[in-house]
Amino acid sequence: MKHFQIHPADRAMAAAIQEKTDNLNKPKGSLGRLEELAMQVCLVQQTLSPSAAHPCHLLLGGDHGIEREGVSVSPREVTWQQMINFSHGGGAVNMFCRQHGFTLRLVDVGVDHTLDYNVIIDRKIARGTRNFLYEPAMTEEQFDRAIQVGSDLVDDCCEEGCRIICIGEMGIGNTSPSSVWMHIFGDIPLDDCIGAGAGLDAPGMARKRMVLAKAVERFRESEGTDPGTTTVLRYFGGFEMVAAIGAMLRAAEQSLVILVDGFIMTACALAAIRLHPAAKDYMVFTHCGDESGHKRMLDIIGAKPLLQLGLRLGEGTGALCAFPIVDSAIRMMNEMNNFQNANITKYF
Repeated sequence: MKHFQIHPADRAMAAAIQEKTDNLNKPKGSLGRLEELAMQVCLVQQTLSPSAAHPCHLLLGGDHGIEREGVSVSPREVTWQQMINFSHGGGAVNMFCRQHGFTLRLVDVGVDHTLDYNVIIDRKIARGTRNFLYEPAMTEEQFDRAIQVGSDLVDDCCEEGCRIICIGEMGIGNTSPSSVWMHIFGDIPLDDCIGAGAGLDAPGMARKRMVLAKAVERFRESEGTDPGTTTVLRYFGGFEMVAAIGAMLRAAEQSLVILVDGFIMTACALAAIRLHPAAKDYMVFTHCGDESGHKRMLDIIGAKPLLQLGLRLGEGTGALCAFPIVDSAIRMMNEMNNFQNANITKYF
């Protein structure tokens, strides 16, 4: 696996950031979470004048072998159909990217279909992962390639001057590996980690629980009770999910602000933090959705999301919706006057 050098955000200038924030012409602490966000973004970027320049959104697509076991109400072809829809500008992710000025990169990391690579970036590793009910989802070589794909995509964004990045996914069945990762990494009963995904009914949920329990049992039999993090990721993960982990780690290494959204992307963030704990310093957790277990996974990380809108679409839509809040924190630092320049008596 690619080696990343990720250091905790240097807090040496925290006092200077706090002093600037406290001297803005407002009551001390009166902008609440915005002040917390401003501190985090300034520390990530190591500046008193943070930037939201050239925000980029990576939308990573991949299919999952476990989908063949009926763990999702949506059929696998929806992955490629939605990727085509995105390429025509018709998805929620397209709308929000246009609204907030994000550059959208659509990337095929493992979709089980041949797409229009004039619009979609071709980084296909295989036409979907293998079925982890019976065997590891991917080989070590495929895992390493997926990590590298995500890392390279971030480098492309950085070359354009990107300072803030968010990541979304399109992969039917990917709540299943996310639930298993949550179960293993969080030491939480598997049933508590499994949700309805795109809308499974009660019989569908029962089947999903049975399939995932059997898959974990077989994994324990083959890999033991204390497998390494990369072993767990490779055995259950999707190509788009592992690429997202690679993107998060490289973004942290490049000192980008990472907007994290959704159950699947939170599972990827949890994995990235397990690999490099300092990566958490660069992550802003933007939304808690309705998928069962999402709040609990955020609690494992110790994250306080900005929004709770009941979204369960994926695509990174919650991160895009939360961007204006982050942008407001940045504008606060750059555009608000201070007491001295405004000729206002500082009363605290």
